[in-house]
Amino acid sequence: MNTKLDGPVEPDPYLNRRAEERVAARFEVRFEQAEDAARALRAYSLNLSAGGLCLRTRKSYDVGAQVRLAMVVDGEEFHLTGIVAWVRDEAEAIGVRFIDVSEEDHERLRRVIASFKR
Repeated sequence: MNTKLDGPVEPDPYLNRRAEERVAARFEVRFEQAEDAARALRAYSLNLSAGGLCLRTRKSYDVGAQVRLAMVVDGEEFHLTGIVAWVRDEAEAIGVRFIDVSEEDHERLRRVIASFKR
């Protein structure tokens, strides 16, 4: 049975819009802003891609907030800036989309992610 829809079709909000492959990865993340570091207690990643990560933190963030993160992943040290893309208060988790990533850091992130898939 075919049904004609009138008007624009809303996109599926659960559709994966990520451009980069994401892998499960747990490592400690430090906030480089002094005010964030004092309040975040411990922050850990849940997953990672070359474009961002899911981060478990007890500190509340607003969508659109900018964060500076320091992390060591598989022996590689990163200092990255990101924007909070989403917040899940009940899970104490935020999604961070990396911004202004150098080509070198982007390539290093891709190598790290490839190593998690082995």
